[in-house]
Amino acid sequence: MAALAALSATNVLLLLELMPLTAAFSWTFQSAPTQCQNLSISISGGGTPPYSVLIIPSGSTPFTNGTEVRKIISKQFSSDSVSFQLAYPAESQLVAVVSDATEFGSGGASAEAEVVSSSDSSCIDASKSVNPNWFLNLDPSNQLVQCTASRIWWTESDVSGTPFFFGIIPGGDSFVIPESNINTTSDTGTGFSWTPNVREGATIHIVGNDNNGNGTGGSSRLTVGQNLQNDNSCLNNTSPSSTAGTPAGGSYPTDTSGDSTGGSSSSSNTNVGAIVGGVVGGVIGLLALLLVFYFIRRRSKQNRINNEKPVDLLQADEGDERPHRPGEPPEYYRPDPFIVPDPTVDESSASASARPLSSSDRPTSRSGTPDLASTSTGTRKTGAPRILRPINIIQHDDAGPSEAGGNKEEEAETIELPPAYTNIRK
Repeated sequence: MAALAALSATNVLLLLELMPLTAAFSWTFQSAPTQCQNLSISISGGGTPPYSVLIIPSGSTPFTNGTEVRKIISKQFSSDSVSFQLAYPAESQLVAVVSDATEFGSGGASAEAEVVSSSDSSCIDASKSVNPNWFLNLDPSNQLVQCTASRIWWTESDVSGTPFFFGIIPGGDSFVIPESNINTTSDTGTGFSWTPNVREGATIHIVGNDNNGNGTGGSSRLTVGQNLQNDNSCLNNTSPSSTAGTPAGGSYPTDTSGDSTGGSSSSSNTNVGAIVGGVVGGVIGLLALLLVFYFIRRRSKQNRINNEKPVDLLQADEGDERPHRPGEPPEYYRPDPFIVPDPTVDESSASASARPLSSSDRPTSRSGTPDLASTSTGTRKTGAPRILRPINIIQHDDAGPSEAGGNKEEEAETIELPPAYTNIRK
């Protein structure tokens, strides 16, 4: 019996958990939100009346002077439709949240809808700004960070009863912000600490409410910032987020170009996939281009290295006839030895006065030393062959009295000559 009782209790809990799912409903705008015109909303499905709709201004005012004329609109109704005047200027944006008796935001939130212009502007006074009954504040000011505590506070004397706050993600989840340990400080008034379990990058509207109604404390539009310590411990499968697929409210303009929501979730996924694919493809293409540029530059550098040859300052002329071995300079740059004619002459024919040597007296060359100048073929850069200058050798015999014993053999005379360079080729 105890087991049956426990099983019955478990079944009851499961049924209670499934009840919100069976009571789920949807809603749509009957027409696009239009300046100073009636905005009609219809309910379909199995919601639990009474219903309520909350219209929240989103984005900046379209007026250049900065005047804010949009109020938060909160309407309750028991039937399956409601209609009311929308006192929002054209080209401004709004977010609508519909709830039933079960919980706040049970019908879902619309995306940021664009207000369409009309010829009627009687409901707009651009010279006056509207203000809520009291103001919600954040510490740090106007900042929310994923999984990082922020303080929501207010001035106690301005509110009626204990304030409560809504968190609304356009096109996604809506929820009541949990309150705990409400306290008062000298710097931040009365408030409490809240750690937003909302993923970074999400847009969220915080709406202040009290006993006088929803939206009496105004609203603040924020983008959840990145946690510098990459702390995501507060996130789980039930964390508020934007939902996949089409936002609530049906089809309506979401920008000044007239683009509307609607269509299947697959088209939305396709657009996201196309964007991601384009980014990835662009990165891959850039990397491929850099690689091609690198290899082209590397090949050009290698070609330059291969084409560079040392300049041979001793490059041989085309007319060089004599081959030269490695390491030996070409013929043009080889030194020519200074050729001195053989001074050996017949001393018996020498006299006190010198006579020029005739061609028959001049030796052609010394033994073992070729006369390069006389055998040149004229192919050298200097043109004509070198001509030996004539040399007169004078033997003086009047240096003093002759030695006694004229028949005595005279000592050989020593004549020093410059090197013959006979081994230059070796």
